[in-house]
Amino acid sequence: MEDNSSKLPYFFLGLGVGLAAGLLFAPKSGEETRALLREKADEGRDYLRRKGESARETASDFVERGREAVIRQREQFASAMEAGRSAYREARAGFGSSPEGEGV
Repeated sequence: MEDNSSKLPYFFLGLGVGLAAGLLFAPKSGEETRALLREKADEGRDYLRRKGESARETASDFVERGREAVIRQREQFASAMEAGRSAYREARAGFGSSPEGEGV
């Protein structure tokens, strides 16, 4: 994901240079040039919208994975705590019923 975000400034730089060069060397009329600029602006807006949606989906996936991991860890921790309590109770019950433990 870091590679995509580092390419975004280069995209805008290339877009700006391309527009400037196009305006300087355009053999078209002003109306045609404005239409071309409008079209390119729409393309840029669509590109940014797609990238934004993609980033939102990726972030949503990461959040969901994190939530699932937290739930699994919580369940494992609860199981470990219950196992520890059971082992402690068994050890206490075994210690109290043994003849060696009564005199201490």
